[in-house]
Amino acid sequence: MKNHFRWNLPEAKTYLAVILLFAIILLTFDYLIGGLAFAIFLVLLLYNWRMVRRRRDEWNTYLENLSQDIEWATKNAVLSIPLPLVVIETGGTITWYNPQFSEMFQGEKLLERNIHDFVPELMPSKFGVNKDSSFHELFFKGRWYRVLWTPVRTGSGSRKDKIIFLIYWLDITEEYNAKALYQAKKIVIAHIAVDNYDEVMAHTESTKRPAVLAEIESAIARWAGNIHACWTKYDREKYMVVMEAQALASVRQKRFDLLDQVREIDAGNKIPVTLSIGVGQDADNPALSSSSALSALELALGRGGDQAVVKQGTKLYFYGGKSQGVEKRTKVKSRVIANALRELIEHSTEVFIMSHEGPDLDSIGAALGIYRCAKFAGKNAYIVLNKSNASVDLLIRRLQEKEIYNGLFIRSEDALNRINKDTLLVVVDTHRPSFTEEPELISQAERVVVFDHHRRSAEAIENATLSYLEPYASSASELITEIVQYFDDKIRIEPLEADALLAGITVDTKNFIFKTGVRTYEAASYLRRAGADPTSVRQLFQDDMETFINRSEIIKKAKMIRPGIAISECPPNIPNAQLITAQAADSLLNIKGINASVVLCSTPEGIMISGRSLGSINMQLILEKLGGGGHLTMAGAQLENISMEEARQLVIDAIEDYIKEGESK
Repeated sequence: MKNHFRWNLPEAKTYLAVILLFAIILLTFDYLIGGLAFAIFLVLLLYNWRMVRRRRDEWNTYLENLSQDIEWATKNAVLSIPLPLVVIETGGTITWYNPQFSEMFQGEKLLERNIHDFVPELMPSKFGVNKDSSFHELFFKGRWYRVLWTPVRTGSGSRKDKIIFLIYWLDITEEYNAKALYQAKKIVIAHIAVDNYDEVMAHTESTKRPAVLAEIESAIARWAGNIHACWTKYDREKYMVVMEAQALASVRQKRFDLLDQVREIDAGNKIPVTLSIGVGQDADNPALSSSSALSALELALGRGGDQAVVKQGTKLYFYGGKSQGVEKRTKVKSRVIANALRELIEHSTEVFIMSHEGPDLDSIGAALGIYRCAKFAGKNAYIVLNKSNASVDLLIRRLQEKEIYNGLFIRSEDALNRINKDTLLVVVDTHRPSFTEEPELISQAERVVVFDHHRRSAEAIENATLSYLEPYASSASELITEIVQYFDDKIRIEPLEADALLAGITVDTKNFIFKTGVRTYEAASYLRRAGADPTSVRQLFQDDMETFINRSEIIKKAKMIRPGIAISECPPNIPNAQLITAQAADSLLNIKGINASVVLCSTPEGIMISGRSLGSINMQLILEKLGGGGHLTMAGAQLENISMEEARQLVIDAIEDYIKEGESK
């Protein structure tokens, strides 16, 4: 073959051409020598032709033998492969299978039958014809398999090409079980805090306090023992529990029944004991798990306590939180926050105050309280407001009529143009960036202060310089009233500002009925002394005849979807629809037999939902399922790109899920 290869070089034709040329030249000089040279040329030409033919035949024979070897090896590999293998057509019809695949079906006849009849998870229509191969994991007859399918194009010559699929079944049961065991044995850390420790001890006789503490620790110890976890106490009211992930799955299924067990403790305590639990799951190491648990605990406390929060990666899951929070009586925190706020204001050139979009009397009242603090400190202050609404129109007109409030309100685009590194932004009555009048202001401001009374949600303003989230307070106006009192002894608020703050407290407490504690009355008393006029405040709530009629129409359309739960819809194209929706939800609670109400309203931005409750049903937990928030007796949500019928069904489903969760405990 080596010599043949040399004669087959591309230069062979050139050599023969040169020899022919020399033979012709010799013929011109000597016929004998030239004839001999020409004869040699013919011999060489014949030899080259025969060698080329022989090599071609040998090469064809080699390729044929090689193809036969490959075909034999391929068939042998397919027939002897130790994995279950089945061949199907594009429609799913089984055309061939090996013995291993037959064993999976205990010798049942499978030929010419559709594989979907035996394995419903395998849909031939989903097989990728244009893909080299794909795989799918499924559970079949007690085993886990990684199913790989490869499309093969068959047919040649005059035969029409068709596609068949080779499907291999790789048993990965041991691999799957090993992964499941690894996940089940991962360490999960939980931090537990008695969130009303001071209140419980203050209302318990000194001789009975040890018994109460013993009952709390005994309940935690029993709970930890039942899930084979270890626990330790590292502060007077704080505990840490280390458990396995499989134990957490059981705890979540029981919806953290430890919360109910501790709340039922009766060892001389006059108020129920409540816990807050934060759990860090799916962290890479114990340190990160503990950090996630502390973050979740802080969120649980910020939402009012008596609940558990599981932080699983970036996802948050909430459990409990169905009881009303116990009022925190200490005012030390308010004094500290007021001093910190004053220092921030004094080191700022101007102050912007912003509330949630579609402001109400509570948010405007709270903003006016911050405005008075800033003016007392000698700083220019502005309330960011793009558009008024019926609920605050009268108050805003009164403010605009007074000369001292000239330039009080500023539009968001003007605020964005003026904001700089020395500007202080104060956000009141919300802590969710997406709910604010202008979210871009938050990202532009270097220093942000947050005051809110709503239970903390998963979305919150991050890296705030100062944050005061107090879910035990009745309203943002109550919080700011306390701040004003501690801001400076010489500060004096204007009567109209006092009216606005008292109106904010009144509207959020439903005339001092809901979430009204000792500090609520103390704040109202301070405002009354500052010049708040109850008659003037009452006028801020008056409606015109059209608003009253539209609200009555919503109440008339209300339907009971569950005993004690009413739902209604706002008529289309009515003025002040959002305000009337919220008012109608409040008014429905005045009807005997209704403990909770939900009213839906169609707006250009989507379907707005207002939920109200007398306290037995937690509207926050219900509307959080729809991306909303709030607190126990009052919450809201907004759904985009959805019809009224679909939104109504989503609300009903969320209520049903909430009730089922309560029944399962």
